[in-house]
Amino acid sequence: MAQLGLVVLACAALVALAAATNVEQCSGKSFDNLNENVQLSPCKKPPCRLKKGTQQHITINFTPDEDLDDIQNKVTAKVLGLDVPFVGVDGNSICDKLFTESGEKANCPVKAGTKYVYKDSFPVLSIYPTLNTNVHWELKGKRDLICFTVPVRIS
Repeated sequence: MAQLGLVVLACAALVALAAATNVEQCSGKSFDNLNENVQLSPCKKPPCRLKKGTQQHITINFTPDEDLDDIQNKVTAKVLGLDVPFVGVDGNSICDKLFTESGEKANCPVKAGTKYVYKDSFPVLSIYPTLNTNVHWELKGKRDLICFTVPVRIS
């Protein structure tokens, strides 16, 4: 019976790793298990293809180290050397898109030491230029909760 439990846990871990997206730490930052905590879908491997006219889905697992009343997205893409806000995502509160680790709906304020899952989707607008770039994504409370970059191809 214990062996069956170990097999189930091993399979669950492999599924979680297979679903994770390979992202890079932000410069000067270090977040534990970053790649295991970020999933972009559909994206099997970077550069992630963001097809205009479709929805991109993101799931981020995080544990705040302090109580927070609000958490906001900061999402930009490099365009012609400038950090351009990702329209429809940048600057938005994520409080209405939070879940507990067990999948129950959560909301702000969030509590220190509690694991949360942020789930969102956003449109890849037809006005976006066709290009290869890096998307910079931060979840910000009083300071960064998580920060990463991921290469993308908008087409």
